[in-house]
Amino acid sequence: MLGQTCWGTMLTKEVLPLYDKEMDYLLCDTEKDAEEFMVVGKMGIVRDDEAVNGEPVPGRPVVEPGTVLFAEVLGRTLSGRPLLSTRRFFRRIAWHRVRQIKQLNEPIEVKITEWNTGGLLTRIEGLRGFLPKNELMGRVNSFTDLKENVGRRIYVLITRMDESNNDLILSEKAAWEMLHLREGTLLEGTVRKIYPYGAQIRIGETNRSGLLHISKITRHQITSAGDLLAVDEKVKVLVVKSMFPDKISLSIADLESEPGLFTSNKEKVFFEAEEMARKYRQKLRAMSTTHKLEPLPTDALPFNDEGKLYSNWKWFKFEGL
Repeated sequence: MLGQTCWGTMLTKEVLPLYDKEMDYLLCDTEKDAEEFMVVGKMGIVRDDEAVNGEPVPGRPVVEPGTVLFAEVLGRTLSGRPLLSTRRFFRRIAWHRVRQIKQLNEPIEVKITEWNTGGLLTRIEGLRGFLPKNELMGRVNSFTDLKENVGRRIYVLITRMDESNNDLILSEKAAWEMLHLREGTLLEGTVRKIYPYGAQIRIGETNRSGLLHISKITRHQITSAGDLLAVDEKVKVLVVKSMFPDKISLSIADLESEPGLFTSNKEKVFFEAEEMARKYRQKLRAMSTTHKLEPLPTDALPFNDEGKLYSNWKWFKFEGL
């Protein structure tokens, strides 16, 4: 029976996926975190303490004979053999998955691993992501403030990526806005200021504020926001569509189960707030159209063609057995 085989060369540095610092985010300890890693579509490597303890083992190969590796063909060696790289292959898949995450445009939870003078660092699919300090929700007044974020888990949004320059820029502010400032979200806040045209509401314990216009305090006509609200008063408000870009508009009127209820029974309005907010979101869904995702970039990996995914076959020379 005849078959075909081909020999290729892989440098030691090209065997391990990505780089040394990225290994800790790919290694899976089957006794501790198998549940997190053993899921469909997750890349990972089973941890072998003897292999990663850094101690040299005389005569032991980097990869045992018979080990199956997925690799990308980089080119040819001087002898004409295909030059392979597992690291490059894993990196391409990692960037592909990051492009998918950005395309979905949804906040993801990450763990802060490092800090520098400009911001915080984390890993997404093994790739290093940078979170500038001006994109953090909390104010940073010193390097100590940055350092204290290491180990913290936060939600971020991918705002910019450039594979050619290895740039992956993240934002906690953008993620927070997407999670908490969607139309129909119910928030708790505190009245900070009273104006003739409404009130400024501080959202939760953050430094973000929104406008509660006088027309959105109640569906009953009033002449002054101060007639119903007081500074430092705790309120529940609904995020509603704003007439102005990048502005937060809030409403209590849309939480009233009957027009003018807030003028006579604030407690009942806040008690029913969850249910009224749910009904508001139901109306939004009924009016919305189905959202269609934009197609992936043309440089995305062709998963529908495994031959192109794994290698550039023109570099291989097949021999009969």
